[in-house]
Parts: sequence; structure tokens; C-alpha cells
Amino acid sequence: MSELPNTLEDAIAQSRTAVQAALADGCTRLQVEFLFPELKFMPVAEQFLPTFTDYDSRLKIFFADAGAAALARRDWADAPFQILDIGTGRAASLQTKIQPEDEIFLFIAPTSVEVPQLEKLCEVIGDRPLVLLNPRLEDSGTVGIGYTARKIRDRFISTIESAYYVRPIDDESALYRCYPGQWEVWLETNGEYQRIAELPTKPSGDDLDLIVLKGQPQTTTTDATPARKPNVFKSLQRFLKALSS
Repeated sequence: MSELPNTLEDAIAQSRTAVQAALADGCTRLQVEFLFPELKFMPVAEQFLPTFTDYDSRLKIFFADAGAAALARRDWADAPFQILDIGTGRAASLQTKIQPEDEIFLFIAPTSVEVPQLEKLCEVIGDRPLVLLNPRLEDSGTVGIGYTARKIRDRFISTIESAYYVRPIDDESALYRCYPGQWEVWLETNGEYQRIAELPTKPSGDDLDLIVLKGQPQTTTTDATPARKPNVFKSLQRFLKALSS
């Protein structure tokens, strides 16, 4: 039975296990999301990289832009894998970024702006596995993408399996998924976290608000599961501050 993580390190460890399980089950398009405010993606990515240790140089990593890719090449100078940017070039130039010897791909923090290029790269990748780490594909409010771009984005997102997801709804509740488990809503009551809902698909914002508002078991199992532990989001603050420094 899955449990909410106590720390960011716990969450990353859980996500690595979830991704490995999903890959073993034959999933080829995965995403991992840690949706905490002001989270720096580079330290998270560095802790997530051991997921791919066995792939060595057969792993290829993509960043959203050339600047981020250059910083990663500087910081990970001894890494065996190649680091590239998604880029905004023509389809022909995008195809040169994918080689036959590449076996698995990690995309770090791509945004909705890169979706057209990302989709083209995924077409070249084909059935080889890929993982999106903390993508921001649904951040349409800040980029103001139009209807056609939203349709492309939504079509692409529909092809991706969420291997790991953790997001605070507020200071006392969270939405959580750890493959192969279901989507779960957790609520803190009297110092205890309880799993108050298990759902086969990700709940919409309205459904989520309703579940939290009721604060009552909505599960397919017999009883809500108590978990005596400190507030995960309060304990995470010191880790987030450490990563931001």
C-alpha cells in the first residue's frame, strides 16, 4: 500500500521505483511530477538520474532550451550520457538529435511552448521509452497558447502515463499517484493523514474540491487508511529552502 512521502528525498526515491516498475510493465511514455512551489528542477533531476544507471551512454537527456542544456553539461561534465536541448528547428534538424543507439530518453522540465518539437521528437523516438520529469505542459495561462496549440498539447498529453505525481492541494490535503497504484486524495485530520479517496483516473479540479470538502472516505476499499506521520508539506519546506539556496 502506497504512502505519502515524508521528505522530498523520499518522493524522488518513490518516483524512481515507480518509473522502473512502469518500464518493466512495458510503458513507454511516462511522466513524473513534484508539484511544489519554487522547486528547483536541477537538484531534483540530479537525484532522479540514478534511475537510468544501467543505461549509461544509451540514455539521452533533453532540456527545454540551449541555456539549460549548457549549464547541465557544465555541472554534469563527467556524465556518460549526452545532453541536448529540445530546440525549435525544422523537423529534419530535430531528427538528427535521435540516434539508433539511444535506448531511453529523459526530458527535464519541458513546457507547453516546446510541445510541437517534443511531439516530433517522440515520433522519431517511436516505441523506445521516454520519461518527462516535472513537465509544465499544461501551463497555458502564462504562455497564452491558442486553440490549435492547446489541441496539439492535449493530444500529446493523452499519450503519457503518469508514473508519479504528488501535489499539495492546500496545507492539509494532497493529490498523489505512485505507479501502479490509483490516484489518491489524502487529508490531514487531528495530526493524522488519511487516504480519503482512491480513483482510477486523475480527478478534475471540481471533483477534487468536492472530495476534500466532504472529507469523508470515498474509496473503493472498506476503510480509509490512517498514516501517522508529520505533515509532509510542512516537513518539505526545509528541503525546498535547501534546494533553493
